[in-house]
Amino acid sequence: MDKRTEKAIELFKNGYNCSQSVFAAFADIYGMDEKTALLVSSSFGGGIGRMRETCGAACGMFLAAGLENGSFTPHDNDGKAANYKLVQELASEFKKRNGSLICAELLGLKPKSEITNIPDDRTKEYYQKRPCVKMVEEATEILLDYYKSIGKKI
Repeated sequence: MDKRTEKAIELFKNGYNCSQSVFAAFADIYGMDEKTALLVSSSFGGGIGRMRETCGAACGMFLAAGLENGSFTPHDNDGKAANYKLVQELASEFKKRNGSLICAELLGLKPKSEITNIPDDRTKEYYQKRPCVKMVEEATEILLDYYKSIGKKI
């Protein structure tokens, strides 16, 4: 297992949300310190603010995609298009591997059920019933595959 995948899983098992775990495992290659990475990605856990929408691990992957080839000028339509294409490709691969991008579906929850702002306690039972560690691993591996495909040294 790659060291970045190990780091992402370790962060998740230490209590960080899925988005934080994926994004922080890659932030250093963009010159971002871990604290900033954890803060920037903190709102995307639990399917974005625990609303069980887009998987937070996938969101962490998309945040990294923005740092890799995002656009920062308002009329850079080519840059925006390139970034959207990359995000769509990453999303497609995540969906192919996991069956969905939607947190509630990945967790086997009914839509709009169990939506609260209170995070679950990280207990042994939590890790046994939730596929989140696998989602963190998959998102990290997808990013690693992407970086390898473009020849990026990480």
